[in-house]
Amino acid sequence: MPTPTDSFTLFDLRVEVLATERPMVCAHRAGDWFELHGEMLRFPDGQGFPLYSLAALLPILPAKQRPTHPADWMTTDAEVACPDPHCGGRFRITRTGTRTFRHGDVTLVPMPAGTPEQSA
Repeated sequence: MPTPTDSFTLFDLRVEVLATERPMVCAHRAGDWFELHGEMLRFPDGQGFPLYSLAALLPILPAKQRPTHPADWMTTDAEVACPDPHCGGRFRITRTGTRTFRHGDVTLVPMPAGTPEQSA
């Protein structure tokens, strides 16, 4: 039976659109949001999110999901600017909780030989 050492924890995230003094020119509105739970994006019923803004955020989200050192900028910096240089929108990324996953539940690649899961 696998031991608890084959598990890992990720943060759940909430991404919320913030307004600034500059007008927003993209299709997002202040207060729009989505959440990331594991690998699943969740949007409120009836709300969309602009593709280019989402594309700019996607590379950052897996790093924000992982535990980081308290002095790491990934821990302290929570706002990202809209990728359109003419748009005043910003996105706040907040860690909202944690989820624990098991290695075998998220991949078919076996744990390397000699790890606790292989020794059990």
